Amino acid sequence: MNEFVTLAVALVVAAITYGTPLLFGTLGEILTEKSGNLNLGVEGIMFTGGAVGLAGVYYYEKMGSPNGFVAVLMGLLCAFLAGALCSLIFSFLTITLRANQNVTGLALSIFGTGVGQFVGEYMRVTEGGYIAISNEMKVFFQNSPFPKFLQEIPVIGPILFKNSIFFYIGLALAVVLFFFINRSRRGLYLRSVGESPATADAAGLNVARYKYLATVIGGGISAIGGMVYIMTIAGCVWNHEGLAGVGWLAVALVIFCMWRPLNAIWGSILFGALMILYLRLVLPFIPTQLYKILPYVVTVIVLILSSLRNKKENQPPASLGLSYFREDR
Repeated sequence: MNEFVTLAVALVVAAITYGTPLLFGTLGEILTEKSGNLNLGVEGIMFTGGAVGLAGVYYYEKMGSPNGFVAVLMGLLCAFLAGALCSLIFSFLTITLRANQNVTGLALSIFGTGVGQFVGEYMRVTEGGYIAISNEMKVFFQNSPFPKFLQEIPVIGPILFKNSIFFYIGLALAVVLFFFINRSRRGLYLRSVGESPATADAAGLNVARYKYLATVIGGGISAIGGMVYIMTIAGCVWNHEGLAGVGWLAVALVIFCMWRPLNAIWGSILFGALMILYLRLVLPFIPTQLYKILPYVVTVIVLILSSLRNKKENQPPASLGLSYFREDR
């Protein structure tokens, strides 16, 4: 029994670790889609955020006498700015030039992946080897901010208090987004833009401004997820293959959690568990590939069930993926 509890706790802790990058990617895309913009470039955005975030921390440490707190902020800021810039390009093409959002998002995914791999490989070539920060600096990114005695509480200690600082930042961000979207006036305006931009425009709201801000900020948040993956799961070492598919999982998770920020918390942990299930529950008659598609299968099932129920609160914003032409109002 004790062995089973130990294995279960280890699985939950690992699921939280793998789910934290998904949490950031999902929250950013939820904010974007609430404005009516469908950004399918999350994969590329997370790639870029991972490479630029690591680069910011790596070169900051090389300057000498680095501070761990400042290094974490540097990683967050660099990743956010990289994702915001990618999303700004997407916004200009889809909001100002009214390009097709699906095609533009797919192009951004390819573009962002290329930029991220270019930055990572450029650092590797110029530095003459693997790009990684020191072990002393890794502690600030991978260890828990809580004291040891809380982490050692049986069962609940490792689950609640032994995670990286980014998990708790993600929890706080999910709560903030929930209250912003559902309890604030600006959040109500944003939802109205996503549901009916023509009505919001007639009411005097600046539709383009809300779409731009939500998409750019949402892209920056998603990019932080890429940085978190590199700094926690990949061991603070650039790995261009590790991030492959994480952005698409985040897009699927948006649908799974019904565009609700608080659902993204447990949803990301569940998806994190599904991502590593093939390492923890090995059944010789089940191929590894079947394990890896489980998150997508679960998403499809949830999408079918939500469609059958046909409840408005479980549906995406009405104008999602559609360009707004003011002259057609």
